[in-house]
Amino acid sequence: MKEERIGLFGGTFNPIHSGHLRAAEIVQKRLLLDKILFIPSYIPPHKDSVEITSPAHRLKMVELALRSYPHFAPSSIEVDAKEKSYSIITLGKIKKLYPKAKTFFVLGVDAFLEIDTWKNHENVLEQCFFVVISRPGFQLIDAETAFSGMHREKMLELPEPEIINDDALLKFRIFLMPIDALNIASTDIRKKLRRGESVKTMVPDVVVSYIKENNLYQS
Repeated sequence: MKEERIGLFGGTFNPIHSGHLRAAEIVQKRLLLDKILFIPSYIPPHKDSVEITSPAHRLKMVELALRSYPHFAPSSIEVDAKEKSYSIITLGKIKKLYPKAKTFFVLGVDAFLEIDTWKNHENVLEQCFFVVISRPGFQLIDAETAFSGMHREKMLELPEPEIINDDALLKFRIFLMPIDALNIASTDIRKKLRRGESVKTMVPDVVVSYIKENNLYQS
């Protein structure tokens, strides 16, 4: 029986947008993932929480956005915990839910460059694979500066559109994946919404409707 592959895509999702979905689609296909869990944070440790809408609203928007994606699933694991969201704690819970699965932590190169500030980041690296994806405004090659020695040797930059097979998983733990990323940021979406501008091409229609119905991100 084939070993299950689970992707973990955490974030504030304030709100979830087309850039998140596009990136996850590319990762899912190239990693042959059975499922990607979208995990909205409760209180992100690395972000100012002043501008962040409630966890319940952010989770609901994720649920709505994922309905038409068979390989994507929302996870309330951090929202339900009602405490600061740390990857090492979330990963331990995921391992209990999927004890036999290979887990892949999906994140942008900008977030990866801050990994030495994470709680117990060495343990996180030991417990799952990392997929570092390109982001507008950042060089994927910069990810190599985050580590030296053993971790650098465990990195592999993937030529597009190479599939990650089992042989690669035996040799490497951190995969640098170039993707044709959409230049969309949640910050810009919130600014547009406050100005009463359309975000139709940036956010799924069902999420736009939810934002309007609940008066989110208004001035």
